[in-house]
Amino acid sequence: MAVLQVRSVARSVAFYEALGFASHGGWGDPPLFAIVQRGDVTIALDKARADDPIPLNQWWAVYIYVDDAKALREEFATLELRQPTEMHFPQHYGCIDFDVVDPDGHRIAFGQSLHPVPGPGLNEDRGRG
Repeated sequence: MAVLQVRSVARSVAFYEALGFASHGGWGDPPLFAIVQRGDVTIALDKARADDPIPLNQWWAVYIYVDDAKALREEFATLELRQPTEMHFPQHYGCIDFDVVDPDGHRIAFGQSLHPVPGPGLNEDRGRG
């Protein structure tokens, strides 16, 4: 499970619910921690304990494999979110994908394998969003 540091757990839960994730509740009042899930994909949201900048990954914070990336991007495009990126069609890793950026700047990628045969680090039952 990915764990993301966030400034506001409640704001982040609302963002991920808009993406179709279900909330498993928050802990604390206001919440300091929450878990959201879509399909087999689970993300934990942990309130940053300091006022330091949220640490961001060089590129993706989370990469989620899905069965139909194009359809999911079309679904997300109808939401009132920061616009998802255009579809990427890179040749070097065999997936098509797009990104969304959460309220804290974490880049979340949704990708579809063009070669659904297991490869390095992957297996047939990998999480699907």
